[in-house]
Amino acid sequence: MRFGPPAGLCGSCRHRHLVRNTRGSTFSLCRRASWDPALAKYPPLPVLDCHGHAAIVPSARPAPAHGRADG
Repeated sequence: MRFGPPAGLCGSCRHRHLVRNTRGSTFSLCRRASWDPALAKYPPLPVLDCHGHAAIVPSARPAPAHGRADG
């Protein structure tokens, strides 16, 4: 299996969308580029500096119950 270059900042950005073509190649699409003309739609990887980077924030989930309620 072949892997492309590391994504750099794109790998942890909420604006990144992975696009796969019919030949099996995968590209990182920057969704923010649709309204920010300073950004490339498909930036060359790895991206090491980006003013539009927005880190992915994990969603808060309730902690699982440790005890059983069935008595």
